[in-house]
Amino acid sequence: MADIAFLLLIFFLAVTTLDTDTGLMRQLPAIPDPNMPQDVNKINDRNILEVKVNKDNLLLVEGELTQFSQLREITHRFIVNAQNSPDMPEKELVSLPYFGDVEVTKAVISLQNDIGTKYGVYIAVQNELIAARNSLRESLAVETFGVPYDKLDEEKKGAVDDFYKVPISEAEPKRIGEN
Repeated sequence: MADIAFLLLIFFLAVTTLDTDTGLMRQLPAIPDPNMPQDVNKINDRNILEVKVNKDNLLLVEGELTQFSQLREITHRFIVNAQNSPDMPEKELVSLPYFGDVEVTKAVISLQNDIGTKYGVYIAVQNELIAARNSLRESLAVETFGVPYDKLDEEKKGAVDDFYKVPISEAEPKRIGEN
């Protein structure tokens, strides 16, 4: 009887598939040079879009309660800064292949969630932020090259990525909205 139980155990271990957790594809930033002064990496406050999700899964953008459906449009408007508003991200003149000398945004998106935030909400917010950036890249690719972003060769994709190089900074979860 023990032999049969052992064989059944081995059989089930051999044929059972285990669910593998899929993670988020993220590239960690490079380790900063210790010889470089810390002020060099300081980002001007006007260039940062603060997005926070509290324990009640409520979305705060720049400290204001925001509907989830508005996040993509707010992010899009922040990145583009069409009116070159002084309370929106700065722009800098750079030379990019295929585009020449262009002004690109210095925008950074800061995402922080509360320890009690539901994982699904966190992922949904992250997806909206990435979708906003990707829609800008898609529009630029179609406008400049006449084809969708995913049909571009790697060199052109790199140029479009550099045009809208907007990092999404993910801060360590903590208690948001509590004293």
